[in-house]
Amino acid sequence: MRDVIVIGAGGGGPVVAKELAARGLDVLVLEGGPRFLHPDQEWSHLEDDANNPVTGYLRVGPTDRSKGGWLRELPQNSFLWQVAGVGGTTLHYYGNSPRAYPGVFSGYDGADRGAYDRAHEFPFSYCELVPYYEWVEATLPVQTAAMGTKEQTFLEGASHLGIPVQATKDTTRAAYRPQENAILQPGGTAGRSDNSADLVYPKAQGCTFCGFCFQGCFEPRGAPRNLAAKRSTDNSYVPMALTADAWQRGGKPATLIADAYVTGIATSQSASTTSAQGVTWRDNSSGATHSESARVVVLAGGCVENPRLWLNANLPNPNGWVGRGMTDHFFDFFTGEFPFYTGSSKGSGSSARCDFPGIGGLENVGIPPALQAFGANFSDAGMSGLYDNGAPVDGAGADTLGRLVGNQLRALLDHGVDRLLNVLVITDDDVEAQNRVTLSSQLPADEHGSVPRVEDHGRARTPRTQRNREFLARQAVALLRAAGATRVHRWNFPPLILHVQSTMRMGASPADSVLGPTGEARFVQRLFIADNSALANGLGGPNPTLTTQALATRTAENIFVKYFGGSRWVASEAPVVSTDPRITAALGPHGL
Repeated sequence: MRDVIVIGAGGGGPVVAKELAARGLDVLVLEGGPRFLHPDQEWSHLEDDANNPVTGYLRVGPTDRSKGGWLRELPQNSFLWQVAGVGGTTLHYYGNSPRAYPGVFSGYDGADRGAYDRAHEFPFSYCELVPYYEWVEATLPVQTAAMGTKEQTFLEGASHLGIPVQATKDTTRAAYRPQENAILQPGGTAGRSDNSADLVYPKAQGCTFCGFCFQGCFEPRGAPRNLAAKRSTDNSYVPMALTADAWQRGGKPATLIADAYVTGIATSQSASTTSAQGVTWRDNSSGATHSESARVVVLAGGCVENPRLWLNANLPNPNGWVGRGMTDHFFDFFTGEFPFYTGSSKGSGSSARCDFPGIGGLENVGIPPALQAFGANFSDAGMSGLYDNGAPVDGAGADTLGRLVGNQLRALLDHGVDRLLNVLVITDDDVEAQNRVTLSSQLPADEHGSVPRVEDHGRARTPRTQRNREFLARQAVALLRAAGATRVHRWNFPPLILHVQSTMRMGASPADSVLGPTGEARFVQRLFIADNSALANGLGGPNPTLTTQALATRTAENIFVKYFGGSRWVASEAPVVSTDPRITAALGPHGL
């Protein structure tokens, strides 16, 4: 019997695995997707090779790319962007690591208290989570992003919005700042050269400014895995979990099995109590089925797969909230054309931001040419009847609204992407019960059971969420014009389901939550959830990964104390940094 089985090796599961392996527990991590052992050989900077949702290596599917991906039913016109595999969706995230706004937590008494979704707040205070934020920020590590030309241009525009510079990690007022991100600072020749011969470890260290964050990070070439620039969990928490005995006295290395798709959760029944006691999983390559027992099971398969597994396993759902309450950040995208070089394709993908507590935020987004062209065509406007996005009919002061095609698109890209600047709108989003993940009755079951149905209901947003988007849209246009844009385009994004959160939400009330305040399932003892689906709400708008990882650290500590008789450590120990030389040495000569 294992001590702990973690289902999923994305943004949250490896955090729990690392923390509990460091405390000497026997931890097994099962990941349904692939494990990329040699990303500098298996990956590329070719955008379709990486991001094609059917055949790309960053898709939702098994290791063997000749096999089909895993189906999800999307009854509404929308695009769900996620990744399967060790690292999960952190493989293509930009490392953005802002903390949630304090206003989404219990006990918040700021003057803007009423601006948030108070009915679905976290069941504890912001101050209680701060030590866990600090632990994760030190571990990854999270640092102030390296600045380049696109960041300088964005911040110059932001300085004209009438908001101050923010100098703290805690956001309590509207402000602008460099992004806090989980990307190692450039060192040596990194960021100083475009010559590939100069961008090899150890001559180059940290971010090489290649600009291809979305394709997964394998820079600088030749670096040990835990020294790759972007701190996706395959580069940070996974190496720490697998080498726990090398850097922590009493630690025990976790075991990781990829291509191992969990299809069931075994339970035991005692009086009126249901308890998790193990899992059943399928080997994607051989088709063989295996079972493992454990004292605790941690579900970290993501916002779509967690409800799917729960419902397929026939686990209790007395309040009907399994899969409900899905939030995202109601994106919109703005592009400014500039008469000068912006360096939009250089450096980490997003390194500057504006925050508007109770509303959401703006982020600079640098993307390579194909994704830039894709974004220009990925629009709700001008396609009446195809999408129901609750979108406005005006451009919020932009020169154009909607998709650009033909000569318009060619004109936009005529001088290349490095004379453009993109601003992403990310709103706070209210928790709504009708937005949920359930099981499909239309698509046939696959080898893992009934497939998930993501019921987005056209993303009919609350009036508050829609007001948030329009306020931020006007701020984005003002920022780009102040920065020197000669033309501004509003893409008016259709339903892009990204930053997915809250489908197995933690909450104060048993009436509308799946998890109690410790991260343990209300209706199944010894079963915890530790990924974005555990988040109580949309966080006010900030990117979710840092909060998920802080919450997962807190959940791991709760597991250790309740079921293994351990002591709390976050308040009393100094975290080990994921780039520790002991981890590098333990990974072996190839850094794997």
